[in-house]
Amino acid sequence: MKRFISILAVCSLVVVAAVAFAADEHAGHKMKGMDSSAKATSWTGEILDAGCYLGHAAQGPKHTECAVKCAANGMPIMLLTKDGKAILLTPPHDNADAYNKAKEMAGTMAVITGTLAERGGVKGITVTGVAAAK
Repeated sequence: MKRFISILAVCSLVVVAAVAFAADEHAGHKMKGMDSSAKATSWTGEILDAGCYLGHAAQGPKHTECAVKCAANGMPIMLLTKDGKAILLTPPHDNADAYNKAKEMAGTMAVITGTLAERGGVKGITVTGVAAAK
C-alpha cells in the first residue's frame, strides 16, 4: 500500500509540473529557452513513461509494452538521455503529431527534436520531431 501511495504521489507531482509548464507557456510568459529565437535541438535517449520510471525505475525492452500502454492512457512521457538525465516531453500547442508519435515509441531509443525550457527545476522539451535511434 505504501508503494502504491508513493507511486501515486510521484505521478501527481509529474502531472502538476507538466500542467504548470504548459500553463506558463500558454499564458504567453516567456520561459527560459522558449523565446522566438529558440533553436530546435536534438537529443537521443529512451522514451519513458514517467509513472513507471519514477515509481520503480522501469525501463528497457522488457518494459516497452507497459510504457506504450501507460503513455496511451495519458501518463506523461520523458526522455532519459545518454548522460542519465530525465527530461519531460511536451506537445506543442499547434501540432501534437510528433509528440503523439513519441508516445507510441515509449520504451524505445529515439532521437527527439524540439526546444528545451526550464522552470522551477523541471526541464522539458517541446517535441517537434521524433525518429528511431540508430
